[in-house]
Amino acid sequence: MSGQIIGLQDWFETPPGRYLLGWEQAQFDQVVADVFGYHALQLGLAEVDALRSNRMPRRWLATERPSVLRPSALLTDFTALPFPANSLDLVVLPHALELSPDPHATLREVERVLVPDGRVVICGLNPTSLWGMRQRRARLYQRLGFGELFLPDAGEFIGYWRMRDWLRLLDFEVESGTFGLYRPAVRSQSWLERFRWLDKAGERWWPIFGAVYFIVAVKRVRGMTLLQADWKRKPAIAAAPVAVANRSQQRQGAQKKLEREECC
Repeated sequence: MSGQIIGLQDWFETPPGRYLLGWEQAQFDQVVADVFGYHALQLGLAEVDALRSNRMPRRWLATERPSVLRPSALLTDFTALPFPANSLDLVVLPHALELSPDPHATLREVERVLVPDGRVVICGLNPTSLWGMRQRRARLYQRLGFGELFLPDAGEFIGYWRMRDWLRLLDFEVESGTFGLYRPAVRSQSWLERFRWLDKAGERWWPIFGAVYFIVAVKRVRGMTLLQADWKRKPAIAAAPVAVANRSQQRQGAQKKLEREECC
């Protein structure tokens, strides 16, 4: 496992790795800036400061292993976070789920610690992209005994629609979903610059085929619908006053009727 982590950090130093980190940093800065609350948490990927534009008073970085890039406040298992239920207002996961050995348990734990209407921000590599297709082709070549992976051999791709299904099962409501990084899977900076125009073209013509997707979801809690009491919902029927004279006449009529029955 240590070899995979070293490979991942080394890949972020390459031109496509810097291209990816730059786009993701800009997306996080834009999305989390207006999320309000008191407690925010970033899970994994110390290479990105996903909470730097957020204004919550308490912000933490949690990693599963020590990082030489940024000292993390917490070293913890992502499937057992040291926070009580309903205590965090924002949780960001830059590639944390695809690098987790148990992404389902990690997402369930995020749902547990989030307050109702709290937000989760997820960033992941898109398998249905030029980068994803090159990675699958490279894995096939490696089985045949040659070839080199374009992306680091760490974790597992989780598709965009599959991620949305996971969120829906946990009663999350997807607020927004975006894609980015439409340039081909090339390694050199010069070739990446040559294909810069594809970023705008991809956003317009094939948006779902970006190399990275970005999801913002809100935790919804199903509650009871409070009903008004009957005396509030139904107008009270006021009893009409009955004259005393009418009541006495009714009693006299009933008495005469009994007398006639006795005589017969």
